[in-house]
Amino acid sequence: MYLEVQVASTYCYTGGVAFDPQRPTMVFIHGVLNDHSVWILQSRYFAHHDWNVLAPDLPGHCRSAGNPPATIEDAADFVLALLDAAGVAQATLVGHSMGSLIALEAAARAPQRVRHLALVGTAHPMRVAPALLQASQDNPMQALTMVNLFSRATLAAPPSVLGPGTWVYGASMALGKRVLASNTRTNLFYTGFRACDQYSRGEEAMAQVQCPVLFALGARDQMTPPSGARSLMAKARNATTVVLPGGHHQMSETPQELLEALRSFVSA
Repeated sequence: MYLEVQVASTYCYTGGVAFDPQRPTMVFIHGVLNDHSVWILQSRYFAHHDWNVLAPDLPGHCRSAGNPPATIEDAADFVLALLDAAGVAQATLVGHSMGSLIALEAAARAPQRVRHLALVGTAHPMRVAPALLQASQDNPMQALTMVNLFSRATLAAPPSVLGPGTWVYGASMALGKRVLASNTRTNLFYTGFRACDQYSRGEEAMAQVQCPVLFALGARDQMTPPSGARSLMAKARNATTVVLPGGHHQMSETPQELLEALRSFVSA
């Protein structure tokens, strides 16, 4: 469905189920050069098990209009405005990579509006290697190749996501190219990486979070290794940590394990 958020048309995937204000709501926030589709298994499951699902394309990405957020703080303001547009007083936020920082900042800015906070593939600080940051600006295709080599720990998706035998590296490359091409005015790759690299208030933000927090981390994640989340874990008041066996793209590499972690977390 489409919502008017910050004077821009915003696409939100609802998992194939009509939005119902009477049900609890879960918001899935994607990372750099991704869109709503990376959450396909998890979003559809919750949508068909008594949850509202809002999986937006961030502003300026794919089906959503507006200007891409230049900072994590700007993106967090977008998430809170999205809740307003949907008429949602309180929601569970689930974010991956850059999306995890966005979810964290949103939960810190409006703690009373966040029921649960799930951080998937997170780290703080989320520094981007200078060479990779420069490549994302000057040679995005080279940078995309580098990122997919580092962030994948398997070549084929499990049967529960994308279809048996899907080549996840190729699928991720195709998605990155499609997202990058969706905005001809702004380099979404460089803008997203720079926002991650410059975000510095993660520990302060976590200290303001009041809800339970889930850390879902990949044991073989080379982009945001589990050790990178320690500073956030130390500041979290009520944290659960689950280390999944795959790499950075837990949604497609370890989809069932991530789904089970989310199910257990929100039902506790």
